[in-house]
Amino acid sequence: MLLRHTTAKETARQALTINPAKTCQPVGAMYAALGIHGCLPHSHGSQGCCSYHRSALTRHFKEPVMASTSSFSEGSSVFGGSSNLVTAIDTIFTVYEPDVIAVHTTCLSETIGDDLTQIVSKAREDGKIPEGKTVIYCNTPSYVGTHITGYANQLSSFIKFFSTATLKKKNVVNLVAGWMEPSDMREIKRIASVMEARTILFPDMSGVLDAPLTGKYKMYPDGGTTIQEMIATGDSRFTIGLGAYTTEDACVKLENKCKIKFEVVEIPIGLKATDRFVTSLSRHANVPVPDELTEERGRLIDLIADNAKYLYGKRVALFGDPDTLIPLTEFLLTLDMKPVYIVTGTPGKHFDESMKEMLGKAVPEAKFHSGERADMFQLHQWIKQEPVDLLIGNSYGKYIARDEQIPFVRMGFPIVDRPGHNFFPSVGYTGATNIVIKILDAFLDHYDRNCPEEKMEFQM
Repeated sequence: MLLRHTTAKETARQALTINPAKTCQPVGAMYAALGIHGCLPHSHGSQGCCSYHRSALTRHFKEPVMASTSSFSEGSSVFGGSSNLVTAIDTIFTVYEPDVIAVHTTCLSETIGDDLTQIVSKAREDGKIPEGKTVIYCNTPSYVGTHITGYANQLSSFIKFFSTATLKKKNVVNLVAGWMEPSDMREIKRIASVMEARTILFPDMSGVLDAPLTGKYKMYPDGGTTIQEMIATGDSRFTIGLGAYTTEDACVKLENKCKIKFEVVEIPIGLKATDRFVTSLSRHANVPVPDELTEERGRLIDLIADNAKYLYGKRVALFGDPDTLIPLTEFLLTLDMKPVYIVTGTPGKHFDESMKEMLGKAVPEAKFHSGERADMFQLHQWIKQEPVDLLIGNSYGKYIARDEQIPFVRMGFPIVDRPGHNFFPSVGYTGATNIVIKILDAFLDHYDRNCPEEKMEFQM
């Protein structure tokens, strides 16, 4: 494979990214839009862009992802796509009958300077938006940011267009979901239900991108946060954001618009991050932590204690989204493992500061990098310099794992070469248990395949 030609010696790169640990903004915006019930994402650009964004999500979730496009031609690219979008809005409401159209831009429409506010206003004035229907929009140029940025921008548009404050606050806590699997969102709702906390989770892809096969096609599955729930977020007593990169902007906008205080915690991946989420929800929803969750936590700790000999001191390289990597790195430290190489293509100070704080004393030899030049090529070079015992990341990591003969745990987006990732959560105590089992299976399977015949044991 070509990756076998990766050199251990690093060369300074100013304008070259090789195998980036990210994808583009519109993918994130499209994914977030699918978490609103009855919403059709709309890509304001060319057909090719929309097809790529849909296929990226479809390959990961193994589910049909519906989205529309402004279908830019050469003329639209030169003179602007205003007429294309107005026509598209009219056609979509007439033919596909969504409750909401969520428009996001692409490189092309951003480069020519299309003004979505003006275009959507014109569509409304021309009577293209039926009574009771909504068109929301956000800017997601692909040439800056990542899919995480696009996801965050779409969440902010939900606040802008839906959240409404009245005179009476309700004893409800908003849970703003960062980028996670539908199974993770289902687990977040289960935890809230077990705690008997009244919550509104948004966006909510459970029941949308993991909907059951019933034999009857639904363009808009039963899942997703309803418009009524999104409007009601303006009357909640508090907001908890799960993941700073994806949710903090939305939390700030909701506070400014509806005067709702908020707290941003990490996505509850691992023991400590889950502790913080459960504690925050308990405090702000004014509910106790039930024995059921305490027992789940105890079972996780028992699993860790029973298998410490397989985990202690193991060197780990990981890549992916910052909101996932921060709590995952913390969890690996809890397991007495050594996360030595961490890269994310999404830039931001929070990642760097968190890594310095966690790894400074625990793993002083650790290397981490964020931003455009923080790519999988650099990660591979670090592994070439000093090997690791485990690699964690999305499907693109399989090439490095194969070339370097490293046990590999798939986690993140996209995962296109293995099924089941969207059925088993990674959040909460149950999700942490799943992660530990994945890591142990990877280590023990690798040992069984590669150990000398005389070392092959029935019980390990």
